[in-house]
Amino acid sequence: MVDQGDMNAIAKLAQLIMRHAPESGMCGTPMQRLSLIRSNEPSAPVPAIYEASLCLIAQGAKRVSLGEHSVVYDASRYLLVSVDLPLVGHVLEASADLPYLCCKIDLDLSALADLLVDERGAVPRHDLPVLAVYPGDPDLIDAACRLVGLLDRPRDIAVLAPLIEREILYRLLTGPHGALLRQMACVDSHLAQVNRAIATIRKGFQTQLRIDQIAASAGMSPSSLHHHFKAITRMTPLEYQKQLRLQEARRLMLVSGVSAGSAAFAVGYDSPSQFSREYRRLFGAPPRQDIARLQTSEDHAEAV
Repeated sequence: MVDQGDMNAIAKLAQLIMRHAPESGMCGTPMQRLSLIRSNEPSAPVPAIYEASLCLIAQGAKRVSLGEHSVVYDASRYLLVSVDLPLVGHVLEASADLPYLCCKIDLDLSALADLLVDERGAVPRHDLPVLAVYPGDPDLIDAACRLVGLLDRPRDIAVLAPLIEREILYRLLTGPHGALLRQMACVDSHLAQVNRAIATIRKGFQTQLRIDQIAASAGMSPSSLHHHFKAITRMTPLEYQKQLRLQEARRLMLVSGVSAGSAAFAVGYDSPSQFSREYRRLFGAPPRQDIARLQTSEDHAEAV
């Protein structure tokens, strides 16, 4: 149950996001790891890559899905994503009068490692969900308010933003998901190894996937990579790369106005017909129809 103090803090966070994100869509900020999201209406399910991050909703509700696994979060529950995942997001509650409002804080793994430098002998767990929601935390909401509030005092950002981000990481470490964050920061954990594999795939997703090279970058054998990658992301490395390609092609068509054929070639497809089939399977419509729909709705705000 949310008490009056928490409600006031959430209302303050909503006001800050409203002021600094006046239009629908995802809004970047002068703080590299802070983004603000607003939607004035519910959205259709939209596939997108979610970086390892903390998402705090100040108003409205959203469902995110990884394969068959879905979670719903709102102002009373926050979302924690611990690896870069291709998720399907669906804004459930939003209107022009009460828009969906969210702040997204990407996790700084180097700062997280610094916080753990004095911890020795902790045994990382391997059974923790990489996509989960948790009950609202007034300390996190307060810190998020102060972080977003720095947008009103840009001269303070360089000094104070890193301190508030560090506080947020500390709050997460001392919360119910502390073991998960320790696993993220432990270089020898399977989660950290899969994270390195994901970074390698994202860096060269347009090229032919070489499992042995990806495994080497993660410090794993090919068989171990395949097993743990699928256990954590619910897809194989090849399926992950395919989603990256299709989402980048969608972005190119929507933002840059390139043709479906040009987008397919740019992301590594040799066969336009294969591209069209796989695109339709992921997004529910062929490229031209899907882009036309996005251009006449607010869904494109989440697609990019």
